[in-house]
Amino acid sequence: MDLKILQTFLVAASYENFHQTAEALFIAQPTVTQHIRLLEKELGMELFTRSGKRVKLTPAGKRFLTYAKDLLNTWQAGMEDMVSWRQGYRETLRLAVSPMIARTSLPSLMHRYTKQDPEVDISILITDSANIGSMVESGQADLGLSRMIPRNFQLSAYLIKTDPVVFAVPHNGGDIDAPLPDWESELTNNRLLTHNHPVYWDQLLIALRQRGFVLRTMAVSHVDVTKRFIEEGLGVSFLPRSSISRELFENRFMELPTPGLELPKVASYLVTPKINTSPAAQRFNDILSSLYPPLPQVY
Repeated sequence: MDLKILQTFLVAASYENFHQTAEALFIAQPTVTQHIRLLEKELGMELFTRSGKRVKLTPAGKRFLTYAKDLLNTWQAGMEDMVSWRQGYRETLRLAVSPMIARTSLPSLMHRYTKQDPEVDISILITDSANIGSMVESGQADLGLSRMIPRNFQLSAYLIKTDPVVFAVPHNGGDIDAPLPDWESELTNNRLLTHNHPVYWDQLLIALRQRGFVLRTMAVSHVDVTKRFIEEGLGVSFLPRSSISRELFENRFMELPTPGLELPKVASYLVTPKINTSPAAQRFNDILSSLYPPLPQVY
């Protein structure tokens, strides 16, 4: 069977319109009709019913759709594997990584891993920590590097390292020997940028309000955007220190002590399947264990 015909069928099933299918595939509409007729002839049954410009899958078409997707996916996976093999790769490793870990810890890990295993074809999938557990469970990723523990009995989570949360404000540009601003005044007089981490914000906001703070807040779901807003004078925030180390070094941010307020620590976790870890994934685990011993299991 010509795989182009299968692709035409899948696109037509998605659009339910042969004209739009032709435009999406950059072919003529009569070619779409011909592909579908050839497929229907080979299967001996109609796959679409026609109603004007619209088409709809028949029960036979719906039944065949799953097989067509599997056939095309298998072909594409085989082609990608052969290309990797021709380029010298012998194994694959897919990592699902939170954006903050990707910016901080991941580059040094990749330097070590690619030097040790140059024949591994690595894919980095950047996603929110809330998605990482399901990606590892479903097989979309071999391992995950997450900022939260996935609550899934099919997975294991290991503590990589902890990181203190600090109160970050824009640098005032003054004398470095001048006393630091008062953290309570900074918090009161500026908007608090919240929920840029998936774990600590709810409890931290409760603790601040129990101390009598009347807060003006703005939820900003990504650390990078939060940092940009702080630089632009749009607010202040409580952030993991590792996420602002460059800004602190370059005197763009200040870290203010918060006497009387105990700030949380955040953690990074390695998320793995409980069974069937690939050799490439296990070697990645070994590098993490050498850098952050003893890598205790937390779930």
